[in-house]
Amino acid sequence: MLEELIAFSALSVAAGGLDHDQLVLTWTTDVSARTLYLKDPALIVAFRRMAPPGLMAHLERAAAQVRRARHSHRLFWGSAVGIVVGLCLLLWFGSDLIVEWAVAKIPVEWEQKLGEAVYQDALSKETVLKEGVAVSAVQEITQRLTDKIPHNPYKFQVSVVQSPVMNAFALPGGYVVVYTGLMKKAESGEEVAGVLSHELNHVLQRHGLERMVKMLGLAAVVSIVVGDQQGLIGLAKELGLNLVTLKFGREQETEADVSGIRLLSDARIAPEGMIGFFERLSEKDKARMELFSTHPMSAARAERLKAELAALPKRSPEPFTFDWKTIQDSLAKADPGK
Repeated sequence: MLEELIAFSALSVAAGGLDHDQLVLTWTTDVSARTLYLKDPALIVAFRRMAPPGLMAHLERAAAQVRRARHSHRLFWGSAVGIVVGLCLLLWFGSDLIVEWAVAKIPVEWEQKLGEAVYQDALSKETVLKEGVAVSAVQEITQRLTDKIPHNPYKFQVSVVQSPVMNAFALPGGYVVVYTGLMKKAESGEEVAGVLSHELNHVLQRHGLERMVKMLGLAAVVSIVVGDQQGLIGLAKELGLNLVTLKFGREQETEADVSGIRLLSDARIAPEGMIGFFERLSEKDKARMELFSTHPMSAARAERLKAELAALPKRSPEPFTFDWKTIQDSLAKADPGK
């Protein structure tokens, strides 16, 4: 083992290491520059005690450097922890504000691609009607409604799916599905128009997009902030049918109801069809309590719509060109067992 004697006067001293907890000694020989790291706290204390007065200025500067570095580290980690805790609190107490902010950042083009991806997956195993009087009727209703939407940013695509389910749903970006089961149960084209107007307004108010971002949570917010369109689409596709069966909150349902009946009035489609549809549905709601429902009760919705209709300008409705009984007969023939 080689020994080397170095005079204290030849040494330069500084603080080093990731946490500045090491003492770095440097000196120059005839051959090269040398560096020695003192890591053991006891050794560092012994070195300070043995150091001559001429080296104390170096040691004091090193000590001051250590104090500054440690203070900066404490500030950094304290700030980081504070930010994380603050973000968690904001997500917990103000998630709706974050969701609204994030949704506002999503371009309509992104939203359409999100909806299209889920729409294609949802209907991949369904029988989508491409022609016939039922499809033509839905197209006529949709055209009447969308023609009265001011500054409409969406190209709505409404599909008729053969299914006994009495339902309709909307996806972000303008994709709407109506089941033939609903059309069979509806007593008029005006009732179907009321359902469609409701669903179109879910899209216009971006309700589905809000629920999707809320379900996906922080991952969706991060994708939106960094502009990761494909990442957001991938997250939406992971939701799959969960997005199709997504339940809207009470406020969103009420907003779609009120906006929907106003759109019906503007399109000169009798709004009474929408009200009558909810009144019939209310018969099925009698066994439930509104407190435990994620949606407003149908009877309450009907009463709210009546009040809204009374405040609207009086307009004479214009009938559709199709005959509703003919449409229902065609659906019964196409699928007589359901």
